[in-house]
Amino acid sequence: MTSLVPGTTVEVSAGPRGLGGVLVSMGWSLEPGPGPQAEPVPLAIVCGENGKALSPEHVVFFNQPTTASPGIAFSPAEPGRAEAGQFEADFTRIPEDVASIAFVTYIDPEVRGPGTFAPLRDAHVRIARPDGDEIARFEAAPAEAEKTQAMLFGELFRHGDAWAFRALGRAYENGLAGVSRDFGLDV
Repeated sequence: MTSLVPGTTVEVSAGPRGLGGVLVSMGWSLEPGPGPQAEPVPLAIVCGENGKALSPEHVVFFNQPTTASPGIAFSPAEPGRAEAGQFEADFTRIPEDVASIAFVTYIDPEVRGPGTFAPLRDAHVRIARPDGDEIARFEAAPAEAEKTQAMLFGELFRHGDAWAFRALGRAYENGLAGVSRDFGLDV
């Protein structure tokens, strides 16, 4: 298992691993506090060469567990697991027009009011083989959690004929609106 820092990359479908797909899980624990509890939501954005979502139907989350094109699907976490949900990327089915898949978590303002990453502990993204064996992990703690309303944890991207994962940890103070703007979506 490889521990990643922001900006590092690990190949996941070439070389000795030779994988046809991976599981990408995002997770955290919530520190209880007074008032409404933050509601973190994991999602994946399927992007073209320009780094923008291919369409609104290329956003994968609990309410839209698959995309308009095949190869990526979301499964909610099982009770008692450390992950909030898991995305399955099947590289053999992902169309050629897909250049990358961004993995984001945002605090849902519609569920319990505006919130931040302040109560989140141990926020992470992990990349695993289809059997669940962990390849890499990125501990994604924002520098200013009390201002962060969304975070781009990392991305799977085409690297020649292979796929790789890049840890990013980019924080957004403007939540889903900022993520949507960066990825060409209309929220």
